[in-house]
Amino acid sequence: MKRNTTFTKITAKIIFVTLFITLILSYSYAEYMKREAISEIAHLDAKKTSGLVFETLYTAMQKGWTRDDINEIITRLNGVDKSMKINVYRSSLVSELYGEIEKDKYTRENLPEVKKAILGAETLNIYDNSSINYFYPVKAKNDCLRCHTNVKVNDTLGVINISYPIRELKISLSFIINFFIVFITVFSLIIFLAIFLNLDKYIIQPIKDFSNVIKEITNSQDMKQRIEVNDKIEEMDSIKGVFNSMLDSIEHQFYNDSLTNLKNRRSLIEELERKNNLALMIINIDSFQEINDLYGDEAGDELLIEFSKYLQQITPNKDYIYRLHADEFAYLCAADVDIKEFINYAALISERITKKSFTISSKSEVNLSVTIGLSYGTDLLLANADTALMVAKKTRKNYLVYDDSMAMSKEYEKNFLWNKHLKQAIEEDRIIPVFQPIVDCKTKEIIKYESLMRIKNEDGTLIAPIHFLELAKKNKMYPKLTKIMINKTFEAFKETDKQVSINISVEDILNEDIYEYIMDKLGKCKINSNIVFEIIESEGIENFDEVFKFINDIKSFNAKVSIDDFGTGYSNFEYLMKLQVDYIKIDGSMIKNIDVDKNSMMITQTIVEFAKKMGIQTIAEFVYSKEVYEKTLELGVDYAQGYYFGEPKESIE
Repeated sequence: MKRNTTFTKITAKIIFVTLFITLILSYSYAEYMKREAISEIAHLDAKKTSGLVFETLYTAMQKGWTRDDINEIITRLNGVDKSMKINVYRSSLVSELYGEIEKDKYTRENLPEVKKAILGAETLNIYDNSSINYFYPVKAKNDCLRCHTNVKVNDTLGVINISYPIRELKISLSFIINFFIVFITVFSLIIFLAIFLNLDKYIIQPIKDFSNVIKEITNSQDMKQRIEVNDKIEEMDSIKGVFNSMLDSIEHQFYNDSLTNLKNRRSLIEELERKNNLALMIINIDSFQEINDLYGDEAGDELLIEFSKYLQQITPNKDYIYRLHADEFAYLCAADVDIKEFINYAALISERITKKSFTISSKSEVNLSVTIGLSYGTDLLLANADTALMVAKKTRKNYLVYDDSMAMSKEYEKNFLWNKHLKQAIEEDRIIPVFQPIVDCKTKEIIKYESLMRIKNEDGTLIAPIHFLELAKKNKMYPKLTKIMINKTFEAFKETDKQVSINISVEDILNEDIYEYIMDKLGKCKINSNIVFEIIESEGIENFDEVFKFINDIKSFNAKVSIDDFGTGYSNFEYLMKLQVDYIKIDGSMIKNIDVDKNSMMITQTIVEFAKKMGIQTIAEFVYSKEVYEKTLELGVDYAQGYYFGEPKESIE
C-alpha cells in the first residue's frame, strides 16, 4: 500500500530533484563548454605561438641561416618553457633545393598530422583534456619565392609542430561571465518548470479535484455523500477529514431534530420515497401551546425531550421515530404489519401516554394526551396521515385511520379558507379589474380592452377568478363581485375613448338587482357607446326572452353586446340571428390551434363568414403567437386578443 506524503516532503523532493537534475545538466553543459573552449582557445593559442615561431625562423632565414642555426633556434625556443615542445619539419619542396633530412622525410611519410599539414590543413589534437598537439602548415608568400624558386604562393614549405599542457591556456573573463549567465538562466528555467509541474500535480490538481467533489455535493444536495480524493497527501487527507466531519455534522442537522435528536420530517420523507407498503402514524400532543404558555418555552422544550425519550421506550424500533415539528411526532412501521395490529398499537400508545406523568424542571408534573392520525399503503402516506390527524382532532377522537371520505373534509377546509379570503378581499376593496388589449387585426392598433376580475393580495400578487368564482356563486357573493367590476370598469374608462368589454353571465341578467344596477349605471354614464357587455355564451342561453330583453334595454342606452366563447356550449346560429349582437368572440379553444388544426380553422372560417353576412364583427381570443395571429388575419377575423399583443394589466395605455 502506497504511503501518504506531505506538502513539506513534496517541496523538499521538488528542490532536491530539481537541484540534482540542474547540477547534472550544469556539469554536462560545463564539460561541453570546457571542450569547446579548449578546442577554440587552444587552436587560437597554438596558431599564435606557431606564428611567432615561424616569424623567429623567418628572421633568421633572411640573414642567411644554416641547418645548425635552425636547430639552435628551435633548441633555444624549447628551453624557454620546459613544458612546451617545438618541432619543425621541412616539406619535400624545400628538400629538393636544400637537401633531405631523414627525420623530416620519415615524419612526412609516417605521421598523419604532418601529412595533412603538408597538404595545407591545420591539425589540432587534444589528449585527455590535459595537453594539445598542434601542426601548423607554413605556406609560401611572395617574399619566399626569392629563395624557394621551385614553389609558388601558398605552397607548403614546412610544418611547425607545437605541444604543451592545457593548463597554460587562458580563458577570457567575458567567456566566464557568459557561461554563468547561461547557467543561471537554464537553472532558473528548470527550477520554475519543475516547481510548476509538481505544484500542478501535487497541489493544484488535488485542490481542483477536491473543489469539484464539493461542487458535486452542493449541486446534488446529497448530504450523505462524502469527499473521496485519493491523492495520498497528508494535508489533503487532513482537510478531507475535517470537511467530511463537517458534512457529518451538517447531515446530522439536516436529517435530525436539534432539540430531541430524533430524525426530522425531511428524513421521514426520504424514507417514505425509498420504501413501499408502509404504515405511518402522526402523534400530536394535545394543547401543547397552553403548556408552553403556562410554564415557558424552556420548560416546554424539556417536556418535548422527555416525551421523545418515552416515545422511544414504548415503540419497538426507536430508529423509526421522527419529530416533524413543534409538538408533532411520527412513527413509521418499516416492516410488513397487520393494519389492525397497527391501529391497536396506536390505541396503546395513546393510553400509555395518558397514564404517564411527565416532569418539568424537577418542579412539577404534567399529564399529556395525544391525537394520532394513521395511514398505510404506498402513496401520500404523510399527507393522508396528516388529514386523518386533522379529522381526529375535529371529531375529538384519540386516533383515526385515513380513508377516502376524509379527502372531502379537506376540500371543505379549503372552501372555508377561500370563502374567508374572498370576504376579506371584498371588505378591503381588493377586488380589481385588469385590462387586456384587443387589437385591429389589420393595423395591430389597440382599439378596445376586456375587463377581467382579479383578487389583489397584500403583497401585490394577483389571483385569477378560476380559484374563487364558482365558490362565490355558491356562497351568493357573485352579485357583489359583478357590481364591483362594473363600477370600477366604468370609472377606469370615463376619461378615454377606448371601448371596454365587461363579462356578465346569464345569471347576472336574471338577477333583478344586477339588472337594475346596470341600467342605473348606463342611465348616469356618458360613455355608453364605449361599453360592451360580453355575455358568457358557454353557460347557455335557455332563458332567451330575458336575455333578448336585456340586449334591447342596454342598446337603448347606446351600449353594445358581444357573445363570449362562441363555438362552445349552446352555440347556435339561430340564437345569433335573433339576439342581434354587435360582436362574436370566438372561443379560444379553437383559436389556439387554428394554425395546426384543420377542423378548428374550418369552424372558425364558417363563423367568420356567417358573422360578416350578419354584419357582426368577430374577435379571436387566445392569440398567443405570430402564426396564430397571421391565420386569424388570413381568415378575415376583425379583432384579436391574447398574450401575443399584451397581458392583462391594471392600467390602460
